[in-house]
Amino acid sequence: MPDAFTTRILHVATGSRERVVDLTSDCDGFLREVAAGRDGLLNLFVPHATAGIAVIETGAGSDDDLLAALHTLLPADDRWQHRHGSPGHGRDHVLPALVPPHATLPVIGGRLELGTWQSVCLVDTNRDNPNRQVRLSFLG
Repeated sequence: MPDAFTTRILHVATGSRERVVDLTSDCDGFLREVAAGRDGLLNLFVPHATAGIAVIETGAGSDDDLLAALHTLLPADDRWQHRHGSPGHGRDHVLPALVPPHATLPVIGGRLELGTWQSVCLVDTNRDNPNRQVRLSFLG
């Protein structure tokens, strides 16, 4: 089956501040084009050492709560061995251990199977890298 696996790169401008970027509509659009009503898996992968993918509620403050929790767990100060870039940048390199750079999600009938309040998000705490890539891959 030649169209069993399809992949695409999203280019996401995150700017110079910490952000949680909702990618759910991008995922939905990709699946409308490639899934053709099939069941399968959607994989997201961020090829960056300082960003991750989270499935989280957005719009009700949970995205800001996530960033606040990451500040508590990974303070942006000078305790980190990795010291180039902005002050506290070393914490950005620890982020993927807590918010992994990947997620694999079920696709049923060509649609992403998320819970009512779940969104797929890019989590980027690195203020030094304003442009990110996210690879979307569908395996039908």
